[in-house]
Amino acid sequence: MDFAFSADQQALRAVARDFLANEFPIGRVAELAESEAGWDPGSWKQIHDLGWLSLSVPEDDGGAGMGFLEEAVVFEETGRALYPGPVFSTLALARPALADSELLAPVLSGQATATLAWAEDGALGLLDSPRVHADSAGRLTGTKRYVPDLALADFAVVVADTGLHAVDLRENPGAVLPRPTLDRTRRLGDLVLDETPATHLPAGREVLDEVRLRSMAALACEAVGVGSSALDLASGYARTREQFGRPIGSYQGVSHRIANIYLAVELARSLAYWAAWAVSAGDASAPLAVAAAKSEAAEAAVFACENAIQALGGIGFTYDHPLHRFYKRAQGIDVFEGTGAAQRAEIAAALLD
Repeated sequence: MDFAFSADQQALRAVARDFLANEFPIGRVAELAESEAGWDPGSWKQIHDLGWLSLSVPEDDGGAGMGFLEEAVVFEETGRALYPGPVFSTLALARPALADSELLAPVLSGQATATLAWAEDGALGLLDSPRVHADSAGRLTGTKRYVPDLALADFAVVVADTGLHAVDLRENPGAVLPRPTLDRTRRLGDLVLDETPATHLPAGREVLDEVRLRSMAALACEAVGVGSSALDLASGYARTREQFGRPIGSYQGVSHRIANIYLAVELARSLAYWAAWAVSAGDASAPLAVAAAKSEAAEAAVFACENAIQALGGIGFTYDHPLHRFYKRAQGIDVFEGTGAAQRAEIAAALLD
């Protein structure tokens, strides 16, 4: 079996990397992260024009007719560049839930962004039973916690006790309560609903199984991108920074640390690509693959950032250096749907059942 990416997929990667490098160098990412908006809304049209929003949508529905493998390429590259925008929340979290809904068209056309609101106090998992209530008129009451990119989204898909509902955040700005977050390139918010009007969506809560697989595989690929950037920053510094007349990379204390980063990232890459293939193919191994990939890749990204900070020495600990931004994204990925220990428990349960 050939696990290599096709020529078209490699071309997609090259275009994505060039676009992100040109439009979102790390200095601009830092500026956007510190801004009030947190991102460049104008970039959403560029992303639409690149075709990212409809990669896995069938051609009959106006999409590119490709699959999740192509989206996985995009997720890895946005992680590498630390793109501060709602690509993950729109594509991996919200879009599957908008299937067969009239709200899907504005999302695919780049006219709207979306996110998924599922977590509540005491119910943080995607498949946990929700307590947000929808009355007979479809109005929602309750609070959703830690909603990714909430302040950047036009619509929030809300998991309620009667199914999935969409809230137009443009008409209900008071429902959005931003939270102070560690990672300012992916901000979280609370969605406070008080008899808030909402649209019932055709997709049932069973679509959350698909959302969970897609989102965990997407974050595994994103984590590989984060770890790759940490590796590049560390190895680049080790080649140019000199001490005692020699590049510091020539010393074992530095070179071995960077080699360990490389090994961790490459192992994570293999698992992330396996997970992306399994999700794309609808393979029976997908639940096991995404649990293994997300566990390994998230911890590898954290490991890569921590060791890169050590390799850079004092400058790696400064706020002006970009490494802490990658580190914070890695930590955010690590806790999604539970830490690596939770995913390994899933794997153990599946193998022993």
